[in-house]
Amino acid sequence: MDRIRIVGGNELNGRIPISGAKNAALPLMIASLLTDDTLTLENVPHLADVEQLIRILGNHGVDYSVNGRRERQHEGYSRTINFTARHIVDTTAPYELVSKMRASFWVIGPLLARMGEAKVSLPGGCAIGTRPVDLLLEVLQSLGAEIDIESGYVIAKAKHRRLAGNRHRFGKVTVGGTHVGLMAASLARGETVLENAAREPEIVDLAACLNAMGARISGAGTDTITIDGVDSLSGARHRVIPDRIETGTYAMAVAMTGGDVVLEGGRIELLERAFDILTEAGADISETPEGVRVRRNGNGIRAVDVTTEPFPGFPTDLQAQFMGLMTMASGQSRITETIFENRFMHVQELARLGARISLSGQTAIVDGVQRLKGAPVMATDLRASVSLVIAGLAAEGETTVGRVYHLDRGFERLEEKLTGCGAIVERISG
Repeated sequence: MDRIRIVGGNELNGRIPISGAKNAALPLMIASLLTDDTLTLENVPHLADVEQLIRILGNHGVDYSVNGRRERQHEGYSRTINFTARHIVDTTAPYELVSKMRASFWVIGPLLARMGEAKVSLPGGCAIGTRPVDLLLEVLQSLGAEIDIESGYVIAKAKHRRLAGNRHRFGKVTVGGTHVGLMAASLARGETVLENAAREPEIVDLAACLNAMGARISGAGTDTITIDGVDSLSGARHRVIPDRIETGTYAMAVAMTGGDVVLEGGRIELLERAFDILTEAGADISETPEGVRVRRNGNGIRAVDVTTEPFPGFPTDLQAQFMGLMTMASGQSRITETIFENRFMHVQELARLGARISLSGQTAIVDGVQRLKGAPVMATDLRASVSLVIAGLAAEGETTVGRVYHLDRGFERLEEKLTGCGAIVERISG
């Protein structure tokens, strides 16, 4: 099993290209099920989750081809992929596929909208909490779907094989539910209004792509989205937005180590609250023609309290990385997680590096220390794994991070990007 070896102590200086957003690419890929024409997506990252979803879509009959930037010397960088769902050959998404990636459950929306039926395995548990699908099923039921659960599968059918528009208010803000609602309502008969909808940039990106395919969606990016259903959708060409979580992660790595890095393609408006927090902590952040420039000023890092919130608040997907940064801040910080339960599993691993962290319910209290010391640590989930990398970059001596397959799910060529800026980071196979 691969490991990441880090020798800490080097500043980061240079440029890091920001890849396409995984959290935007996955629902965009799933949207290809809504049309029998070709959907071309540019700037798709080369990640384990993307490759897994390609296999899942293939199970339903989606053909794909890759062109653009996948030449040998740059294999792994974001590329352009054509998806064509000319014929849906199977409306069942089996457990052995869905269990490997929760977002694959979202295929239930477009399958139901286009084919009038879907049978999708419940995704089961998750390392960062149960993440139930009830909010996703409720929006489908409001559109007229009949839902049954049998033997671990959700069996959904549309009356008269077509969904019907309706007004639906989500009980709580849900990114997955909003994605599914958008896709399903695009082909529903009549108007759908989604209230208390998620406002994340990935939602806006999906709506823009669907509109390019012929959908009629307004209000994306606000908490009320209106969809006028159409009879069919066409193909389109769409560029995936840059990954705001990757942008924030590398910004925190620079704040942790010191240095001066331009995050090429990064966009401040996708991450304003997180950048405000980083600035308060002592980083200098500015917009450039190439992207976002991050520098660590000479006064070190200050402790700052953070509470995770839906967009435009501080993202839950940056919570672990920020905790890694706060381990060496001056003073005490309090980090409160409000989105997912059980998302503090990285605390014990950070403690192995010398961090001083205590837990009180959904709040972590971090007392900054003057130094961390390298040690073997183990990744527990995608975002937790990169928090250990951030801490390891500043720790004295050598840190090895195990279970790096978690990293491969969401960070494209992480070792190459960090070493290009002066870090000592390498992958050890076996």
